Amino acid sequence: MNAEPESGPAPSDFIREIIRADLASGKYGDRVQTRFPPEPNGYLHIGHAKSICLNFGLAAEFGGTCNLRFDDTNPEAEDHEYVEAILEDIAWLGFTPANVFYASDYFGQIYEWAEALVNKGLAYVDDQDGDTIRAQRGGFGKPGIESPFRNRAPAENLALLRGMRDGEFPDGSKVLRAKIDMQASVMTLRDPVLYRIRRVPHVRTGTDWIIYPTYDWAHGQSDAIEGVTHSICTLEFADHRPLYDWCLDHLDLPRERPVQIEFARLALTHTVMSKRLLRALVENGTVDGWDDARMPTLRGLRRRGYPAAAIREFVSTLGAAKTNTTTEIEYLESFVRTHHNAHALRRMAVLEPLKVVITNWPEGQVEHVELVENPEDPAAGVRSVPFTGELWIEQDDFKLDPPPKYFRLSPGREVRLRGGYFVTATDVVTDADGNVTEVHCTYDPATKGGNAPDGRKVKATMHWVSAAHAVDITVHLYERLYAETRPGSDGNDPVVNPASRRTLTGAKAEPVLADTKPGEVVQFERLGYFAADVDTPGTFHRTVGLRDEWANIQKRNG
Repeated sequence: MNAEPESGPAPSDFIREIIRADLASGKYGDRVQTRFPPEPNGYLHIGHAKSICLNFGLAAEFGGTCNLRFDDTNPEAEDHEYVEAILEDIAWLGFTPANVFYASDYFGQIYEWAEALVNKGLAYVDDQDGDTIRAQRGGFGKPGIESPFRNRAPAENLALLRGMRDGEFPDGSKVLRAKIDMQASVMTLRDPVLYRIRRVPHVRTGTDWIIYPTYDWAHGQSDAIEGVTHSICTLEFADHRPLYDWCLDHLDLPRERPVQIEFARLALTHTVMSKRLLRALVENGTVDGWDDARMPTLRGLRRRGYPAAAIREFVSTLGAAKTNTTTEIEYLESFVRTHHNAHALRRMAVLEPLKVVITNWPEGQVEHVELVENPEDPAAGVRSVPFTGELWIEQDDFKLDPPPKYFRLSPGREVRLRGGYFVTATDVVTDADGNVTEVHCTYDPATKGGNAPDGRKVKATMHWVSAAHAVDITVHLYERLYAETRPGSDGNDPVVNPASRRTLTGAKAEPVLADTKPGEVVQFERLGYFAADVDTPGTFHRTVGLRDEWANIQKRNG
């Protein structure tokens, strides 16, 4: 039903304390039931992962169940494409819902409860438009103004509500509002709208309905119908809890009513999670789609090579808090790096190649060197890599005029080629502009394997690829999509970093890299972790670099 909880000590936070207290008191018997309730109007992002892991994790921890419910009450924005994507993303993250429900499954019952409120004198039909209703609601310290239609008799309201349902009135001409308190200090209690007329076909119910419940009216009732015990929401819904409770308190429910509990949502530096802003990136072509590897969507993170296990562990360490904070994205990356360090196979790739010719290498000779697949996992074994007299190295690994403390290859300097030999640069070939296009070296045959019998040392070990055996690859290198630490914190739409992606089409790699499976992550030695694109063979995305930036942040913060 659910993914296994992550290893480690049992977490403790205020939500778990509430659940433990409810179990001890017998409030819901022995039941714990949660739900993850996305609206199918977009793709899931890393922020949703926190809610998913929390809801499914709580159910697993307390022997309960967690359902997936699509809150599909807004037909204008919802699509089956998003339903399928959400199902796939939850499965990829490692969870299986006990059941999959839709708020639209309950449209009939929710409407019957609306009629019950009308008959009790607790709801009325308002003929005013939305702008007028919003203006009359007032604000903090500003009194609300009662609608002139507020005191219609229940029988009249019932007839009007049925007329709304049956298509007697045009869109936007009438709404159903709860009759609560227009002077309430909690703004959501100032006669909120429960139903509105919208002649928009629904992806599941078609044209069966032309009135649709608002989220606030459908949410708590859907929880109650399903038997949810603990309705876990993010903090922005705290102001809606009084309305959530009011609605449930005035209905005849099939069982004990659920309790809504709010926790802090996930916020990351250099990241936006606004659906509006993310949608704009896709629609204006700033990114390639919802699964662009720069996007914080689960699909984007998957394409980039973020493992589901690392995401689960990351959000688990954050726990559930009552105060919103922003987490450094480097902290998330540290979990990704740690996971791949333990699991990723090592490979050699040269991103910006420079030709090296070993002038004293026997013509046509091919040797093979054995390199460890993963030093963290001895069981992974070794691989055989071809070594020849013509190699590719990184352009940055050679300097004709080296700066101080530069220990890599330069004229007259000896370096180690990883697993191969010591080589010394003796000459260069340059183009008409003076750029080095080829480096000539000699090698010491006695240093096979990378060690000198006479004990001499070198200060640099470089990776390389045999030119005759290299496979061509395309590599995407990424920087932050938003250079600002807290994009949008000034109230303006954040500006995308124009240098967020750099694509290298002439990279070279050892031949075994051609066998990398779509989505598999490998370590390019000295360069970072790279994920094979899920659609395009020979294309790799840099997942994270090798440097532990989170550790550096901790050191700076003392």
